[in-house]
Amino acid sequence: MPAPLSDRFHAFRSGDFGKLAVLMATAFIDMVGALIIIPLLPFYATDLGASAALLGVLVAAFSGAQLLSAPLWGRVSDRYGRRPALLIGLGASAIAYVIFGFADSVWMLLISRLVQGAGGGTTGVIQAYVADSLEPRNRARGLGWLSAATNVGVVLGPLVGSRAAVLGGQHAPGLVAAGLCILNIIFAARFLTESHGADARKKARASSRSPYRLVWSTAVETPGTPAARCIWIYTLGIGAFYGVTFILTLFLQRRFNVDVGSIGYFYAYIGALNVIFRVGLIGAVVDRLGEIRTFRLGAVALSLGLIALPFTAHIVTLALAVALLPLGTALLFPSVTALLSQVVGDHERGTYMGVQQFYGGTARTFYPSLAGFAWDHLGVGVPFWASAAAVVATLFVGAGMERRVAAHRSAAAERAAKEEAAKEQAAVIE
Repeated sequence: MPAPLSDRFHAFRSGDFGKLAVLMATAFIDMVGALIIIPLLPFYATDLGASAALLGVLVAAFSGAQLLSAPLWGRVSDRYGRRPALLIGLGASAIAYVIFGFADSVWMLLISRLVQGAGGGTTGVIQAYVADSLEPRNRARGLGWLSAATNVGVVLGPLVGSRAAVLGGQHAPGLVAAGLCILNIIFAARFLTESHGADARKKARASSRSPYRLVWSTAVETPGTPAARCIWIYTLGIGAFYGVTFILTLFLQRRFNVDVGSIGYFYAYIGALNVIFRVGLIGAVVDRLGEIRTFRLGAVALSLGLIALPFTAHIVTLALAVALLPLGTALLFPSVTALLSQVVGDHERGTYMGVQQFYGGTARTFYPSLAGFAWDHLGVGVPFWASAAAVVATLFVGAGMERRVAAHRSAAAERAAKEEAAKEQAAVIE
């Protein structure tokens, strides 16, 4: 049984919770601004004469820019600090929203999406911020709470955007989003303190390794390291989950006659469970099981939900199967990201978080097309079962992680001891 909410608050030191609260507020406001725009994009684009194919390009432009910028933002945050990287990213988003508000051509919408995607590549920076600010045992809990805050933003953003469009006209949603982003910049500049230490920044600047070289290394040269395995677990899981989110709508329409007027209730149900599980459950489970076993439990829950969905024929069984999806993701993703933060050096944490976002974003971009093909040509259940197989594969990728992580930590401790001894010897000589 999860601990009372008050106990989970006290799991953080007061300073830790203060930093996390500011990051949660920043992420929440940022997500509200982004979701003001996203639901309106198809309407704006088609009004300007965009075809369905061109609309797809506009949607993909954001993901492409975000993919390419994420490792770079991570490296910038390692070298110069999380705070300036995050503030610059928020500034880019504000500019993108203004362009969106005044866009009178498809090309301006494309520029807006590219700029917004470049600014949105700071997701890994925020995750590194959380990891810097919290003790290792609290990182999965903190990342879960951060994700819960963004989920609330996902719910509120479209409502704000719709009302702004109705009350203020075409320019209003973009300007409201830009205004929120500027307020967010002011708020973050005032209350966010730098979490990345000067020594770690100096060490990161001394490294000449390109973040894109690390992308290649993770896939080809060192796929068996704990860090690479964490990234691959995240990639397989996030691709499988996002690949069937739109398929779920098609399934509900075909099997349960859900229409435009009722689909919102299903996604509100999923969103509410996401918040509940990430705030009320993830920390307690990690405290009891640790990050590795928590991720495995999440993978089992997510795969079972995906396997069961095509067999549901009643609203009760549907609700139970669907509930396993947010339960699985709440346990899997924060725990594996927290584990990643613990198996890399402080001076390269942002870079690795950016690389994780690169791979995860690639999966989110391409996997839905495969799921759509499977739905059209292979049968109703195939996309769900294929996604379940991908999630089960994470268990094989994570096999033996306890031993690998222990060996990595032992080697890291030995290196740290040697570095400290060298510093002491140098001080004596001086």
